[in-house]
Amino acid sequence: MRFLNILFFVFALNAFSQEKLPLTVRDTTFYTKVDSLYREDQFYLSITYNLFQQKPQSLSQNGFSTGLSIGFLRDMPINKKRTVAIAAGFGLSYNKYHQNLLVTETNGDANYEILEDVSYDRNKMEQVFLEVPIEFRWRNSTIQSHKFWRIYTGFKVRYLILDKTKFVGETTITVFNNKDFDKIQYGPYIAFGYNTWNFHAYYGLNPLFKSAEMNGDKIKMTTLNIGLMFYVL
Repeated sequence: MRFLNILFFVFALNAFSQEKLPLTVRDTTFYTKVDSLYREDQFYLSITYNLFQQKPQSLSQNGFSTGLSIGFLRDMPINKKRTVAIAAGFGLSYNKYHQNLLVTETNGDANYEILEDVSYDRNKMEQVFLEVPIEFRWRNSTIQSHKFWRIYTGFKVRYLILDKTKFVGETTITVFNNKDFDKIQYGPYIAFGYNTWNFHAYYGLNPLFKSAEMNGDKIKMTTLNIGLMFYVL
């Protein structure tokens, strides 16, 4: 009987010494799968202040002229570290300009004049574009972190799908789909910064109007959009 008691005690002691500890205690090593072929595919959003360039001498902007672009870019790395890439995408952009160029319409033809010594509430031009950006990218990103410095520069082509000019004073004058606008707009741009926040600038190379004239002179205004670009993975 004493032998059986001793044997039972030995087995109990051995079982206690081999008791499995909870997973959180006995195994503290965790592994994260790393994607060595990562891409910086990104949705983008830009908010800009819009300025006319090469405008007629008497034309001036008033109020706050804003722009908004949103879209998606497909990232295509071209070096082993994946810090250099080419990206292409598509998006939509909206641009608004508050200014003193009055647009009226007679028998389907647009007429232009500068508002001088005229009291009015507002006079604005609005445009909506489909846009296709193509850019060259440099960044110091790593596989482990998506917070990095970047310089992205490229070229975008815009196609005008909707436009409106509106004057509000003693009367309201609205002109839609002005055929004098150049439907194709294009120009270079740049975005640089850290992580989500980036400075952004776009310069239009061709005039907003393809055939508009005022007092016998062509209106050759181009645009400069400056502001912020946000990238979201």
